[in-house]
Amino acid sequence: MISVIVTLSLIINVSSQNLPIIINTWFVSNATYAAWEELTAHGGSAVDAVVAGCSQCEASQCRGTVGFGGDPDENGETTLDAMIMDGKTMDVGAVAALRMVKPAIAVARAVMDYTEHTLLVGDQASLFAKDMGFTIETLTTNKSHIEWRTWIDKKCQPNFRKNVIPDHTTSCGPYKPKKSLEKQHPNSHANFGISPKNHDTIGMIAIDKSGNISAGTSTNGLSHKVPGRVGDSPLMGAGSYAMNGAGGAACTGDGDIMMRFLPSFQAVMLMKSGMEPSLALKEAMAPIIQYYPSFFGAMIAVSSNGTFAAACHGYKTFPFCVVNPSFHEVKVLKVQCT
Repeated sequence: MISVIVTLSLIINVSSQNLPIIINTWFVSNATYAAWEELTAHGGSAVDAVVAGCSQCEASQCRGTVGFGGDPDENGETTLDAMIMDGKTMDVGAVAALRMVKPAIAVARAVMDYTEHTLLVGDQASLFAKDMGFTIETLTTNKSHIEWRTWIDKKCQPNFRKNVIPDHTTSCGPYKPKKSLEKQHPNSHANFGISPKNHDTIGMIAIDKSGNISAGTSTNGLSHKVPGRVGDSPLMGAGSYAMNGAGGAACTGDGDIMMRFLPSFQAVMLMKSGMEPSLALKEAMAPIIQYYPSFFGAMIAVSSNGTFAAACHGYKTFPFCVVNPSFHEVKVLKVQCT
């Protein structure tokens, strides 16, 4: 059974009596449960748990924003971004703009396990995945194709272009650059096209009984993004970050904005210095809010002792899932946002 607890505070701090713990963004409790089962029933590592949890989200196409068949780009294609980080070894594997391969976080794990690299992108990442035994198949579904065709019929609105001709607010491409750039207010982009309905990147953190920490993310990015766009999710320190003895953090929201501030890295470093997760999140998000006060985004964090917190900005509320021995079951918690 899943319990739902609504808290009225922007940031919460909860300390568990013991480990292990799984925490992830959004209302995707099936992913939390899959990670918990991997960690506790199957004896998996923290890395195994994060991969299992995010893989469950990918396979079930969490609200259309994780995995195949969702959020097509301008060309109607779904591409995937994912990352996994081992806080014990500081190893990372990531893929970005991955095409034609469904289990993105598993491919990211393969990058970590079978190469000396950190990040592979695009067609080359897909070729690597094929060599590693992953199936090459379309990520397009009837639903994603209809979504794309509807967008085309609406003259490609909204889109993420600027300073181009023809006018991107009334026309589809192909686009060419204007001769002169128009200056824009920093907030002009902040909440453009971002909402809980189209941007539910899963970020997950796991800590096992020995205190080993892992963090990971998986997403299919923004609807109607410019082909080749990569957000914060596959970038360590932006989408997520983990370090044994310090903690883990993960982000969701407007990745084009949040990635500029490396908020996950900031939060983990602040926890390493002894700061509680709630304060670490507040400090990590403060400069983003300062420069882009209208942006949409949220973060989760957990310290090495199992104390966790969440913070958000722009949404009304932000749900996240947690399970540990004190809770006995997956709980969905919510925080109100600024």
